[in-house]
Amino acid sequence: MLDRKYLADLKKQVAAHEAGRREVIKFAGDALSLAKRTIFALHRDDRAAAAKLLGEAEAGIAAVEKIAAKQPEMAAEGSFRAALEEFVEAQLYRQFVETGSLGKVAAKHVDYEIYLSGLSDLTGELQRRQVRLATEGKLDEARRIKDVMEAVVAELLDMDLGGYLRNKFDQAKNNLRRAEEVLYELSLRSKS
Repeated sequence: MLDRKYLADLKKQVAAHEAGRREVIKFAGDALSLAKRTIFALHRDDRAAAAKLLGEAEAGIAAVEKIAAKQPEMAAEGSFRAALEEFVEAQLYRQFVETGSLGKVAAKHVDYEIYLSGLSDLTGELQRRQVRLATEGKLDEARRIKDVMEAVVAELLDMDLGGYLRNKFDQAKNNLRRAEEVLYELSLRSKS
């Protein structure tokens, strides 16, 4: 008939998986929210709050990584990957605000797809910053942001991305187009 011992073992595995998954979803959701709040703090030029929030997000990422060390399949959980994308975007935006450049984001489970997704999403934050700077009359900084966005899009273009990353790339191209439109509008106003 049925191998009840085997089924009991499977039931324990399922219960452990679901418990781990619930924990991952909670930690990842918190980390994602904290990373988003980091970006908003940086838009307000509140670097102290941004550093604190990003540190808390990093702790949430570390908590999920600890779970994934025992249950490796949890590293592929969608909520964790979404949190990592937002974390990468927040890290990159912080790098840009503080140093003017973009580089590596060190986290165990940041693979190329997560990094490139975060980099693509970053162009939206850069475009928002550009609008604010242009509104404040800081045109050189607004131009510099467009140049950075152009460099990001050029690098992504060289990768011939497909699937999910292609959608992210298309969003980055649209963000660049909007940044160019901002500068175009400003050039027209300065001539009249």
